[in-house]
Amino acid sequence: MNAPRTANITHWDERVDLAAALRWAARLNLHEAVANHFSLAVNEAGTRFLVNPNRRHFSRVRASDLLEIDATDPATLDRPDAPDATAWGLHGALHRRVPHARCAMHVHSPFATVLACLDDPRLPPLDQNACMFYGRQAIDTQYGGLALEEEGARCAELLSDPSLSVLVMGNHGVMVIGETVAQAFDRLYYFERAAETYIRALQTGRPLRILSEAVAAKTAAELESEPSGGAAHLAELKAILDAEGSDYAG
Repeated sequence: MNAPRTANITHWDERVDLAAALRWAARLNLHEAVANHFSLAVNEAGTRFLVNPNRRHFSRVRASDLLEIDATDPATLDRPDAPDATAWGLHGALHRRVPHARCAMHVHSPFATVLACLDDPRLPPLDQNACMFYGRQAIDTQYGGLALEEEGARCAELLSDPSLSVLVMGNHGVMVIGETVAQAFDRLYYFERAAETYIRALQTGRPLRILSEAVAAKTAAELESEPSGGAAHLAELKAILDAEGSDYAG
């Protein structure tokens, strides 16, 4: 792995993880142009966080490019390197109000966004992947425009329950949270996969065999009790990037 280009940059390991997750989100087509943001809290209170720079494509973000900002600093948008206003509105509100949301990943990924546009945007327990999110989804059906400060505060409130890991943002996209970059990215990956399975199943026009609440709850608990595969998942993705000579860790 490359050494940091700037010696005084802090939270280097966290930056490398977040940059790798951004690169893979682009590779998996989870991103949207130069919009969408990933963030990671780096202080105990959760109010200082890393976030990708304004209008930089996910596929070009390096660890040293990530901004470190303070969710309690009202002058943040006056900085010369100010984050995107929607990143400040959505992620700033989340890190200010929801300390357990250490890592937050917001995307307009294809299948999660289709799901978010359905009259009932809840992901049902159709398959094993979907069971991971049974009872762990917050649903927003009150889309009110761009995720500036007022909208961001409303969305943050919907994730205030620590048992929740996903906010399906109606008519918008999805926000996935976790304790680490690895956990959040793993959840984002599996939520998009589960949403794809559900949307493609709907497209068949045939009846769906939704799992029972009892089986869904049991499977969700079993998946939670297993040693986290998120860390191994991210480690392998970083190994692939390293083998390809990627500059994500620069």
